Formats: sequence, C-alpha cells, structure tokens
Amino acid sequence: MIPPRRIETTLRARRDAGHKLLVPYVTGGLGPDWARVVEAVAAAGADAVEIGIPFSDPVMDGPVIQAASQQALASGATPGSILAELAQVDVDVPLVVMTYYNIVFRAGHRRFARSLVEQGVSGAIVPDLPLVELDGWGRAADDAGVETVLLVAPNTPDATLAEICARSHGWVYGVAVMGVTGVRASLASSAAVLGRRLKAATDKPVLLGVGVSTPEQAVEATADADGVIVGSALVRRLLEGCGPDGAAEFVASLRTGLDQR
Repeated sequence: MIPPRRIETTLRARRDAGHKLLVPYVTGGLGPDWARVVEAVAAAGADAVEIGIPFSDPVMDGPVIQAASQQALASGATPGSILAELAQVDVDVPLVVMTYYNIVFRAGHRRFARSLVEQGVSGAIVPDLPLVELDGWGRAADDAGVETVLLVAPNTPDATLAEICARSHGWVYGVAVMGVTGVRASLASSAAVLGRRLKAATDKPVLLGVGVSTPEQAVEATADADGVIVGSALVRRLLEGCGPDGAAEFVASLRTGLDQR
C-alpha cells in the first residue's frame, strides 16, 4: 500500500529543505522504452514524475502531446497496459498519472483508484473534471489513498482559487498561461501573477506548468512558485528520438538550473 499523502509529504520536505521542485511529464506508451524514460528522468533529478495516459481527445494538450498521445494509441497503448508497465518501474519518487475523465468514468471511480494504488501510482490529475463535479472521483481517490492534484487557471476567481487549493492534494497545479500545453519562447507574464496568488492562498506546494520549456524559464517561474512541471519540451525531444539518455540529459539541465538559481 502506498503511504497516504506521499506526494505532498515528499514535495513539502524537498521544498522545506530549500530545493525548487521539478516534475517532468512523460507520455505513457510512447515507444517501447517509455518506462525506461520514466526511470531515467527520476534518476536525473525529478522530484516526482507525471505520466500521461493517452486519450483520443486531449482537450488541455497542444500539438506536441497530442502527437505523442496519438502515436502511443496507434502502437496499442491502453490505460491497463500503461499501469502494468508502471508497476515494474524502479524509481524512488512518487508517480502521478494525468488523464481525462472519460477514462476514469469508463473504468469506474473506485476501480480506477484501486488500480492506481495497486500499480504503485500515488496521484492523479484529471484536468477536465472541475471542482464542482469532483465528488464521485474525489471520494474514491481519497478512500484509496490517491492524491488528486487540481488545477488553477490565471482567470480563476479568488474564492474559487481558495476552494481548489483547499481540496487539492499532492500539490496545487498553476496553469501558467491561458491555452493548451506547448513549447513557448518565453514564460507568460501571467505565470508570476498566478504563482503569487497561489502562494498567498496555500502552504501546499505550488507548481507552475504549461509553457515552461527551458532551464531559464524554470528558474524564472520558480521566483514566484515552489516548482515547475515540464511536459511538451521533454515530449518533443522524445518524439525526435532522444530516448532515455537524452531525456535524462534535458531533465538534468533543468535540475542544474533550478539548483543554481
């Protein structure tokens, strides 16, 4: 059984020890060595790893992760096959899946939550499930010991932001820019504003994602937050064939930048 609140406990301890937090995103099923990529980025300095369970209509994701999801689905990846491979992954950091509610609903809330715990996954992000509709999945996840990470957008009103912070477990995910995921040339100005709003509202770890693409942007984002999630910039490299070694090299560069800030 996964220790309860493993993600939040781990990230709080790292933050309180003076570290900025780093969570890379890997598309599950993307190539035969995707599970080795998870191990490689964990060893390269990730504090947790987010694994995408591909869905055919990924409404939050831009072209890079859409392409990775389609490639994984075309190769036969399923939620069950991805979770089975995750059970064999050898890492010492928490694993978090990111997927869409259709997959959770079709599996059944309690069955899906139990399957995550059985395969060694500590948390879940379901970006198209809003706070007001969280109850069914939220109860099942809480009962199973799965930490549900909730998202806050730049235009989220203060009252709703506070409610999301109170209900989120693991960390609070600040969406740094309005729009879908993707590699961007510069960090959106909304990232700093949102980071400050979240830090004022909660003591839980605050991580910013969407559009964080380089070590310099990661450092900039963490001036107003506890850490970053980096997805498209890593997945683009995987689509280009960088493999586990290239993924580790990129994540290590992010880790070095954050440690030398």
